[in-house]
Amino acid sequence: MSSDHKAPPPEQADFERTPNDHRFVAVYRELRQLADRLLRRNAGAMVSPTTLLHEAYLEISPRDAVFADRERFIGYAARVMRGLIIDLVRERRALKRGGGFHITQLRDEDHRAASPEVALDRLSESLDELAVIDPLLAELVDLKYFCGYTFEDIAAHRRISVRTVQRDWQRARLVLFEKMADAD
Repeated sequence: MSSDHKAPPPEQADFERTPNDHRFVAVYRELRQLADRLLRRNAGAMVSPTTLLHEAYLEISPRDAVFADRERFIGYAARVMRGLIIDLVRERRALKRGGGFHITQLRDEDHRAASPEVALDRLSESLDELAVIDPLLAELVDLKYFCGYTFEDIAAHRRISVRTVQRDWQRARLVLFEKMADAD
């Protein structure tokens, strides 16, 4: 056998991009800004916007969900990032409170009630409940509260009037306040 015959190079893996990958790339800059706004509102996460966005990508990419439009995709990405931030805040709180240690005795009083992390947990749980009842209201809260969009931005995305968005915002707030009060 001749020594100049070389084995063919190993085939490089073909990575197929999903529709979500393409959409993610198309709105990357906007999602990066969204991650930055989310982190400014929730400083307890202690992670960079780029890291948050890339973690969200890892959650979104393998999903088979197909989004009707760009706005629904961004809303979904916002919910994923919100969930990641809440998980990071919970993890930080657990470590801060001695989460790495085995607890053998619990106190009678609950010191968590005044904690901002607990309020964020309650809001997230209430928002998840709202999403079951009315997904559009839950998306509105994500966009307004967590992402920092204005009523005008949301109205333009949804192609409805600003006044309708404001009425929906009031409705969403009432439902969330009731759900959070029930949680107490």
